[in-house]
Amino acid sequence: MWLLDTKTGALTNSKGSYAILSHVWSPSGEQTFQEVRALIPIPGLSGASAKIKDCCAFARGHGYSRVWIDTCCIDKTSSAELSEAINSMYLWYSEAVVCIVFLEDVDASQDPRNPHSQFRRSRWWRRGWTLQELIAPRAVLFVSRDWEPLGTKRSLADIIEQITGIDRSVLANDRPLNTISVARRMSWAAGRETTRLEDEAYSLMGLFDIHMPTLYGEGRRAFIRLQEEILRRIPDQIRIVVCHTRRRLAMPRSFGRAFGPLATAPR
Repeated sequence: MWLLDTKTGALTNSKGSYAILSHVWSPSGEQTFQEVRALIPIPGLSGASAKIKDCCAFARGHGYSRVWIDTCCIDKTSSAELSEAINSMYLWYSEAVVCIVFLEDVDASQDPRNPHSQFRRSRWWRRGWTLQELIAPRAVLFVSRDWEPLGTKRSLADIIEQITGIDRSVLANDRPLNTISVARRMSWAAGRETTRLEDEAYSLMGLFDIHMPTLYGEGRRAFIRLQEEILRRIPDQIRIVVCHTRRRLAMPRSFGRAFGPLATAPR
C-alpha cells in the first residue's frame, strides 16, 4: 500500500504503522495519486490541497509520520491496483493505528450530544464507504472542519448507535463482527449512498470477509454477486437478508427454488 509522508508529502510503497483518513469526497474533486506524486520536487506539502496538508499536519502533530488517504494513495489508473485496494480496504482500516474522521460540515463549537447537532446530521453518516471505515479501526477520532477533536468512537458510542443503528458493543470493539447476523450487518447499510452503483456492494465486502473481483460497469449485478459469495460462506443466513430488503431481481429457477430471490441493493 502507498503511504504519504506527513512531513515531506512523498508517497512510499512500504509497510509500518500509519494513521488513516476517512472523509467525504469533495464534489469539486480531490487530488489524485498522479497529482500528489508530481508534487515531490516542490518542498514539503506546499502544492498539496488544503485537506491533504491539514490531514498531514494533524497526523504529524499527534506523532504519526505516515498517513493513508484514499484519494491520493491508490493509483486508480491501474485496474489491478484499484481492485486490490478495494478488496484490502477493510484490512487497511483495521490495521491503522488510528482512523481520523474529518467532518467537513461540522463545527467544533457544537456539542455532538445535542439532538440537533451538525455532528448527527453530517453527510459522513450517509455514505456507503464510511460504514466499514467506522467499524474496522479499533481507534477512531472524529474531528471538525477545523481539525479540532470532537470525540472518539468509544466515547461517543451511544450517540453513534442512535445515528447508525450499529450495536454499541461493536463500536466499542467488545463484540466480534462475525458474531453479528448477516441481516443485522446488512441493515446498517440501508439508506447509505454511493457515487458508483457497484460500490453499494464493494463497500460491504469487508463487513462479510468477502473478496471478489471488482467490475465497474456491472451495475446491480455487483450486489447479486456479493450475496452469492455470502451464501457460499454463510448459507443459513441468506434468506434473512432477503427479508430485510425491498427490491428483487429474478434469478435462474434452480437458484430461486433453493434459496429464494436475492436483493439488488442493501435497502
